[in-house]
Amino acid sequence: MTKIQGYDIYPSIIKIPQVGVGTVSDHIKETGSTALLLPPGSRAAVDVAGGAPATRETPVLDPANLVAGPDAIILSGGSALGLETADGAAKVLRRYHRGFPVANIHIPIVVAACIFDLGYGQPQPPTWEDGQKAMQEALNNPASGPIAEGSEGAGTGATVGKSLGPELAMKGGQAAVSLITSTGLVVAALMVVNAMGSIFDDDGRILAGPQDKKGKAQPTSPAMWEKNPDVLSPGESTTIGAIITNGRLSKAELLRVCRMGHDGLARAIDPVHTPWDGDTLFAVSAGDFQTAPVIVGALAAHAVSLAIRRAVVLANKPSNT
Repeated sequence: MTKIQGYDIYPSIIKIPQVGVGTVSDHIKETGSTALLLPPGSRAAVDVAGGAPATRETPVLDPANLVAGPDAIILSGGSALGLETADGAAKVLRRYHRGFPVANIHIPIVVAACIFDLGYGQPQPPTWEDGQKAMQEALNNPASGPIAEGSEGAGTGATVGKSLGPELAMKGGQAAVSLITSTGLVVAALMVVNAMGSIFDDDGRILAGPQDKKGKAQPTSPAMWEKNPDVLSPGESTTIGAIITNGRLSKAELLRVCRMGHDGLARAIDPVHTPWDGDTLFAVSAGDFQTAPVIVGALAAHAVSLAIRRAVVLANKPSNT
């Protein structure tokens, strides 16, 4: 834990009661899934800022629609094929009678977003069974402990900096960060980074990007695309994640938090929200702490950028190769 700008920073954890995280990592196929279990009564919203998303059930999170929020969020590899993992998660939740009550049954509300990792490792997506395993792990650990980070979970096959082709890209990954103010407000981010662009620290230092002939990361430049137009494959990049707070916010207020949270992507990734990225952020209210959406949104942007940088740094450590 470190302290900065009036709040404490807790890496590798979501410090909100009853929020569980489960991960499945397949280091042979180089893909995986991450399940985020939410407390009953949670509210949520979503904002898609990239041009090539792979998502499930996101319309239910529109502030105009009936359901307040999901029972779980699935982040996964496998592009649209990876959305199958949400079916496995829903199967597990039904056994625990989680979901929207209809007559004598419950319908679990499981929203999902996926990254494209089929070009890294074996071109096989996570399975229905992987979704089950990740969700069961999240249920078994409702008080989230340390989360698997780096090339783990949905970030197992993630890569970044693809402007010179996949063979010169660097690893992406997943990471979590919680920010806690002196008054007790918690804003956490769980991010999976698979961006077309390069990743930068807050001082402008490059952390990851397309590698030059010496293996050194470079900034991503539009000139690279002009020289290498064949590397621009639609929908093969994306950064996805979830912002979770104990602040009591409505779906409409959470939508604003999502949009402010996307500023965290822009601080850490350049370029971002391209036609080839399916950048998607969920925001969840899982508590009753009285606060204002502008405070949560501002903290969310910080948490998102910190989690993105952490994911890439951990994924590219020698021990993760």
